[in-house]
Amino acid sequence: MDEGCSRIRRRVSVRKRNRPSLESVSAAPTAAELKPGDEEKEEEDEEMVAGSRRRKTMDVQPVEVQPRHLSNSPEFHVPFPTFRNIDSEEDLFGDYDSFAENSFLAQVDDLEQKYLQLPEHRKHATDHATEDLCSESIKHNTLSMTTVGDCTELKIDEHTKNQSGHDEVSIEPATDVLYDIPSSQVLFFENLYNSSNDLGDPSTEERDWNSSSHKTVNKELPINNVEQPQQTDESSSKVRTSSDANRRKSLKDHLKNTMTGNAKAQTPVFSRTKQLKETLLSEEINVAKKTIESSLDDLGPFYSLPSKVRDLYVQFKGIEKLYEWQHACLTLNSVQERKNLIYSLPTSGGKTLVAEILMLQELLCRRKDVLMILPYVAIVQEKISGLSTFGIELGFFVEEYAGSKGKFPPIKRREKKSLYIATIEKGHSLVNSLIETERINSLGLVVVDELHMIGEGSRGAILEMTLAKILYTSKTTQIIGMSATLNNVEDLQEFLQAEYYTSQFRPVELKEYLKIKDAIYEVDSKAENGMTFSRLLNYKYSDTLKKMDPDHLVALVTEVIPNYSCLVFCPTKKNCENVAAMICKILSKEYLKHKEKEKHEVIKNLKNISSGNLCPVLKHTIPFGVAYHHSGLTSDERKLLEEAYSAGVLCLFTCTSTLAAGVNLPARRVILRAPYVAKEFLKRNQYKQMIGRAGRAGIDSTGESILILQEKDKQQVLELISRPLENCYSQLVQEFTKGIQTLFLSLIGLKIATNLGDIYHFMSGTFFGVQQKILLKERSLWEITVESLRYLTEKGLLQKDTILTEKGLLQKDTIHGSEEEFQYSFHITKLGRASFKGTIDLAYCDSLYRDLKKGLEGLVLESLLHLIYLTTPYDMASQCNPDWMIYFRQPAQPSRTKCGCSGWSL
Repeated sequence: MDEGCSRIRRRVSVRKRNRPSLESVSAAPTAAELKPGDEEKEEEDEEMVAGSRRRKTMDVQPVEVQPRHLSNSPEFHVPFPTFRNIDSEEDLFGDYDSFAENSFLAQVDDLEQKYLQLPEHRKHATDHATEDLCSESIKHNTLSMTTVGDCTELKIDEHTKNQSGHDEVSIEPATDVLYDIPSSQVLFFENLYNSSNDLGDPSTEERDWNSSSHKTVNKELPINNVEQPQQTDESSSKVRTSSDANRRKSLKDHLKNTMTGNAKAQTPVFSRTKQLKETLLSEEINVAKKTIESSLDDLGPFYSLPSKVRDLYVQFKGIEKLYEWQHACLTLNSVQERKNLIYSLPTSGGKTLVAEILMLQELLCRRKDVLMILPYVAIVQEKISGLSTFGIELGFFVEEYAGSKGKFPPIKRREKKSLYIATIEKGHSLVNSLIETERINSLGLVVVDELHMIGEGSRGAILEMTLAKILYTSKTTQIIGMSATLNNVEDLQEFLQAEYYTSQFRPVELKEYLKIKDAIYEVDSKAENGMTFSRLLNYKYSDTLKKMDPDHLVALVTEVIPNYSCLVFCPTKKNCENVAAMICKILSKEYLKHKEKEKHEVIKNLKNISSGNLCPVLKHTIPFGVAYHHSGLTSDERKLLEEAYSAGVLCLFTCTSTLAAGVNLPARRVILRAPYVAKEFLKRNQYKQMIGRAGRAGIDSTGESILILQEKDKQQVLELISRPLENCYSQLVQEFTKGIQTLFLSLIGLKIATNLGDIYHFMSGTFFGVQQKILLKERSLWEITVESLRYLTEKGLLQKDTILTEKGLLQKDTIHGSEEEFQYSFHITKLGRASFKGTIDLAYCDSLYRDLKKGLEGLVLESLLHLIYLTTPYDMASQCNPDWMIYFRQPAQPSRTKCGCSGWSL
C-alpha cells in the first residue's frame, strides 16, 4: 500500500509538470499541419503552457473532439465543461436552465446513447490505442484529455495515426481516475476505492484494472516506455462498461432532478401596488435619514417621517393637523440636536402625540430601539393596542413589558427595531439586562410619561435608578420626560441634563366646581375665598333616597347620562362597587332601554371570558349603562368594559385614581366622590390628574369637574385648589432598602461601579445628588454611601476587596474620605445577586434565605399548610391572625388537606 501511494504521488507530481493544459491542446496544430520552421514556435508554446499550468484556477473553454471515422459511425461532438474552482454558494449549473435539444444535458444523453450502442467499436479502438501505447516511437503531438467526473480518457496520437494508417480516436473509460485530481486528494480517493473493495463492490475488477493502469503509467513517465498486458478479459470489459455507464447515468439523473426542482420552484408573487408602496416608503425613510443627518430645517414629508405616518394618524386616530405648540416643540433646536427634553402641559393638551412622533423618528430613521415607561399596567396595555397597528404598517416590533410579560434580556434583532412599552418596575429590569449584556447603546430613546412620579415612594426611587443608570452608562441615549403636573423643573433639568418646554394650551375648556350640601360653587382664583356661588341642585329626593345618597350623586349623574359620559372617582375599590350599585338602585327604568341589545352583548362577552362567573354587581349595573373600573378586574374584563365605554354603550364609570393616570377614557363630567385617596388627603397633583379626564379633545366641546366635600374639609379643599403643585423630591433615601441599598447592589452586580469612589461619583449625578443640600441636613452624601455599603456587607450581600490606586487616592483627597475606607472595592455574593435579580426587598432577603433553607430540611408535603407558612409575605405577617388550633388538629384529619381550612384571616 505504501509503495503504491508513493508511486501515485510521484506520478501525479510528474504529470502535473509535463501534461499540457486543455487550452493549449484545443489550439495545438497536428504534426501534419506543422511546418519545419514552426518547431521553435512550438517549443515556446510548450513553455507557455507549462507556466499556465501552475495556476490554481482553470478556466478552460469546452473542447470538441471530432473524429472523422469511428467504425463508420456519424460524426459526434464531445463537449467538455469548463474546469474551475467552485465556491460553495455558487450556482453549479450556470446558464443550463433548459432541456432543449441543444442543451448540455441533451448532448450528454445523445453521446451516451451512441457510446453505449457501439461496444465492438469501442473495443476495436481500445486495442489500437493499446498498440499505440506499446510502440516506442511515441515522441510528439500527443493529445491527452481526462474527464474526472465521467472517468473517461481520450488520447489522440497524430504520429501513430500517420504510421499505422488508422484514423480513429481511442476512448478508454476510467483509464486513469486520478489524472486531474490534486495530489492532496489522491490518498482520499485511493482509500475510497479500497473501502468499496472491502464491501464487495461489483466494480472490483475495474479498480484492479485501474491499479494496473496506474502502475503502467508510472513506468511510462520516466522512461517513455510502456508495458501493458496484451489481452483484456472480455467479462472484465463488460463489467467496466456497465459500471461506467451506471456512474454516468447517475450523474445525469442527479443533474436532471436538481435542475427540474429548480425549474419548478415558485417565485413569490407580490402585487405591483404593494411593491410600489414599499418602494415609496423606503425612499421617504432614506430621505428622512439624510434630512436628520444633515440637520437641515426642511424636515421632510411629516417631521422627518414618511407621509404614510401622517396617513395612519388620520386613519386610526383622526388627527389631521398638529396643534401649534406641538409643531413648535418638534421643531425646537434641542429636539433636532437630540438633547434631552422635559415638556409640561395641562392634561388633554396632546403631549403623547409629540412623544410618539419622536419615537417613530428613532425607530424608522435612526434605526434604534425605544423604551417607553408608563406608570400602570392598564396604560401599558392601552398603548400597546394603539401602537401595534403602526408597528405592523411601518415595520417595527411593539413589545409589552408589564405584569408577567417581557423577556430579559430582550431578543436581539438585526433588521426590525423594537418599541418596548413597560411599567416602571419592568423598565428598570429591562435596562439592567441591557447593561449586563452590553447592549445599552442599542437603546436610542427613552420616553417617561408622568415624570412627576419620580417623587412618589418606592416606585419613584425605581424610576430614578433607571434614569440614572441610563445617563451614566450611555451617552447616546436620549431621554424625553413629560407630565402635566411639574413644579420644581429646575432640579429635574439638572438631573436629566435636559431642555424644558411648557405651554398652558388646552384644546377644551375645563370648568372646576365644588359641591357643599345642595349648593355648587365655581372655582375662581380672582374671588376672595377662591370660589363663587353657581347654582342649587334641582332634584327631588325622598327621605329614603337621601339616606341612600346623601351626597346627591344621582342628581349630578343624571344631568349628563346617558347622552354624555361621566366618571365618578372613589377613594377605594370597594367604594367603587358600592357607589355603582347604589346609583343603579335609584335610576329609573328608562335607562334600561338605552342601547339595550349592546348591553346584553357586553354581559354575554363578560360571561364567556370569565367562564360564566360574572360579578353580581356588574350583572346588575351594566343594563343601566353603569360599571366599576379598578385593578380588581382582569385585563380581559377591563379591556371589554373600556371598549364598551368608548363606544357609548356604558355611560358611567365608578373608578379609582389609577384611571386618572392616562387611560384614554374621557368624560363630559368628572365627579370626585371625596377629597381623599384611600385614607390620605388629596394632593394638588392628584387633583389635577383626575379633573384632567374631563373634556377630552375631539370628543367634547367642554368639560366639567365637581369635587364633593363636607363642611369639615372646606378649608383644606380651598387650600388645595389655590396652592401651587407639589415639588418632586428624590425617594432614594426615604425608601432605604428599596432605594439606595438596592441601587448600590445593582451597581456592583452589573459592574457599573465597583469601588467606593466610583459609587460616590455615580450618586452625585442622581436626582438625590442634585437635591442633597435640601434633603440632607445631618449627614453628607459620602457618609450615607459608606453606611449603606457597610450594611450590605454585614448582611452578606457584598464582599470587600482591598485595593489602592492612584486614581482612588486622588478621589479620596477630593471628597475628604479616609484612606482606609477608600482602599476597598466590592463584589457581589451569590445571595446578593439572587436578591437584586429577583427584585427582593433587601430588608427580608437574608431572613427569606434562612427560612427557605430551614424549611427545605423538613418540608411537610402531607398538606399545603407548610407551603402557606413559607410563602406568607413578611410585610403581611403582622396582619395575619392564624387559628393555631387548626394546625394542631390538622394531622388527625388527613382527608381535609385543602388550604381553605387553614382559618387565616386578614
